[in-house]
Amino acid sequence: MEFKSKDIISIRDFSKEDLLYILDISKKFEKDYDSNLLNGHILATLFFEPSTRTRLSFSSAMSRLGGKVIGFDNPASTSVSKGESLLDTIKIVEGYSDIIVMRHPIDGAARFAAETAKIPIINAGDGVNQHPTQTLLDLYTIQKSFGKLENLNIGFVGDLKYGRTVHSLAHALSHFKAKMYFISPPQLKMPKDDLEQLDKEKIKYTEGKDLSKVANKLDILYMTRIQKERFPDPIEYQKLKGCYRIDKTFLENTKKGLKVMHPLPRVDELCSSCDGTEKAIYFEQAHNGVTVRMALLSLLLKKIKNERT
Repeated sequence: MEFKSKDIISIRDFSKEDLLYILDISKKFEKDYDSNLLNGHILATLFFEPSTRTRLSFSSAMSRLGGKVIGFDNPASTSVSKGESLLDTIKIVEGYSDIIVMRHPIDGAARFAAETAKIPIINAGDGVNQHPTQTLLDLYTIQKSFGKLENLNIGFVGDLKYGRTVHSLAHALSHFKAKMYFISPPQLKMPKDDLEQLDKEKIKYTEGKDLSKVANKLDILYMTRIQKERFPDPIEYQKLKGCYRIDKTFLENTKKGLKVMHPLPRVDELCSSCDGTEKAIYFEQAHNGVTVRMALLSLLLKKIKNERT
């Protein structure tokens, strides 16, 4: 993959070699980086939905490399509230910046923006569809923790229907022959098309709703919150909230070496009693977002030579 003027829209656009290359570049940024590498460049952060980790880590990454950040995190304070179309917003902002990071509530909005813009677009989450940069930092975290990505057992727990981070990570891990355990209420199962893709790639997986039956088989427990904002019916959310709850006692009865990940924010599914345990790596996971996004911004702005042959 040539990174010059490319977009990051879906993890499905990346080969296994692409993923490993990005992780390798990220390792180099963790050890050392030029604080003036992106001097003179401007990142626009267009967040039509709330965000803490993604928006701030992109801003931190750009700032650490000497670039500047413009943008918004509340569309109500922009011309969108006056009826401006996404197409027009993108057309305007591309004239003010060199690269755009966008989060939007509608599936496919990032792809549409990329087809519109003349500068790189990075998808920071589009509806329930994809969140590719979260997947890259998740892979980076796994690789750092286990020294490998191949042949791990990973349990995805919680809201697998609306959880875009799960959709992206499951596809990425299929390159590395992971065995996946999808644990959720029947109403929040993995989407059919995602499972069909795993079947096509001959990836082993199981589905169920009882975490205790598989917990001791897992290398990684990937928790997700039940996403209230995605539910069309508030009553259904009330029925399902709190259906999974991980605490320190639960972790004490899992296998040694298990690592707990979570894209955050958490609500009630992951207790703070887990935070000080050696199995909890979700805060490290979030912090890795800065390193990985520094690498991505530098690649897309062609400040790193593609050294692959």
